[in-house]
Amino acid sequence: MPDLVTDEAEPLGKNAGPNPSRLLSAAVGNCLSSSLLFCLSKARVDVDDLKASVETVMRRNEKGRWRIAGLKVKLHPIIKAEDVSRSKRCLEVYEDFCIVTESVRKGIEVKVDVETG
Repeated sequence: MPDLVTDEAEPLGKNAGPNPSRLLSAAVGNCLSSSLLFCLSKARVDVDDLKASVETVMRRNEKGRWRIAGLKVKLHPIIKAEDVSRSKRCLEVYEDFCIVTESVRKGIEVKVDVETG
């Protein structure tokens, strides 16, 4: 796998790549898309196309620091009208199988250790 360059916007960075907030948003959108596609394939529903968009809602916390306050994900699968009834079960359960989204929703414990040399 090639290196992934991440960066922050100016003045902190040089916009040389996506920032970590965008990567988290992309991870959630991709995971939900993959989970939905997998479920639909198991239900034998052909998906002609799938587009996903994620709006990242940023707010300042009580200390004035920027935080991700929410993610608004829109999935747009293109399926045939006759397959809509077979897709209903997938629409009920697919989110539960998305590792990233459910981990973010429940909160992830983060332990940090800084070792200086």
